[in-house]
Amino acid sequence: MRSGAELAERLRAGDLGVSAEVLNLLETRTDQARAQTAALLAALSPAAMDGAEAPGHVVGLTGPPGVGKSTLLSRLVAGWRARDRSVAVLAVDPSSRRSGGSLLGDRARLEVDPHDKGLFIRSTAAADRLGGLAPATRAAATALAVAYDVVVIETVGVGQSETEVADVADTVVVVIQPGSGDVLQFLKAGIMEVPDVLVVTKADLGKVATRALADLHAALRSLGARDTAVVSVSSVPPPQGIDKLLDAIDAHRARLDLPARRLAARRAHALADFTSEHGDRGLRAAGGARAARRWLADQDPLLDVTALVAGLERLASAQ
Repeated sequence: MRSGAELAERLRAGDLGVSAEVLNLLETRTDQARAQTAALLAALSPAAMDGAEAPGHVVGLTGPPGVGKSTLLSRLVAGWRARDRSVAVLAVDPSSRRSGGSLLGDRARLEVDPHDKGLFIRSTAAADRLGGLAPATRAAATALAVAYDVVVIETVGVGQSETEVADVADTVVVVIQPGSGDVLQFLKAGIMEVPDVLVVTKADLGKVATRALADLHAALRSLGARDTAVVSVSSVPPPQGIDKLLDAIDAHRARLDLPARRLAARRAHALADFTSEHGDRGLRAAGGARAARRWLADQDPLLDVTALVAGLERLASAQ
């Protein structure tokens, strides 16, 4: 297996062929693999790339189970590939309690060309975090965004997935279906503050879809979320609204303060990794989540995640 530094060099050269090897490294939890992961992330950090952020667009795609995300994602992938963009898909599935493996297997459900070398798909289990991100997903998105034009993180919209994916993605796309009561549920849960783009599926249903669009616009106005795009799509042949959705995703990226968004993502990543490794006890030793966030806010914005986690560990041990 190549070292983390070697894999980083290949990614920076645009070699998509090392993607599986990179994911295998990130998902391995031995001490040696962790050291190589740290080397990989350090070599891909802004500090190592003359202050530049990874050029790929990290898109979070989430929504309730059964809403049709995989079918929609198949259409989006085809649209991106038609626009000559390379795409990596990280599909985060709920885990089997017995085996720890993923249950849904989104890789099998996506309608894609298996011989397309510009497309990489990996299904990962969410471990014990219902609806949350798999432990290696944040690092994978960071690494693959160096080589791919688009990196998609697809999650099941339950538990903490919406807020967790918002900590990682440049653009968050939340998918709902008409007539399901999702709009009301989102308002109750405060999730309407998360998406950058809202998608109503099954536009072919007519009046029901139109009503859902009207409800969403009203909800967004009540929250003052005027920058959130709302797009209606249908994934059944012939698909409708896919190009409009791709344009909305691109438009959000174009107006985004990318360095600020990525900086927030690195700090959230560091806090999540520290908490995953040391638990609530470690977080209390660091003074609590609020104190940890204050400490992170004071650090060099170019520091990579591994360096930030090490700093949090020093903070906890000094208390």
